[in-house]
Amino acid sequence: MVPLLLVLLLALILFGAGFALEALWWIAVIVLVVWLLGFVMRSAGTGGRKGRWYRW
Repeated sequence: MVPLLLVLLLALILFGAGFALEALWWIAVIVLVVWLLGFVMRSAGTGGRKGRWYRW
């Protein structure tokens, strides 16, 4: 009975980790797209130079 519970617990942990990694990949792709859009659509600053679209 204990080995069965350990196998089920391991399967649950691996499933959770796989789901979390999949979600992190999608979040990384979304952040990359937002960064690229901000890089392309940044506004011009003083003197015609392109300004930074972020604040740090």
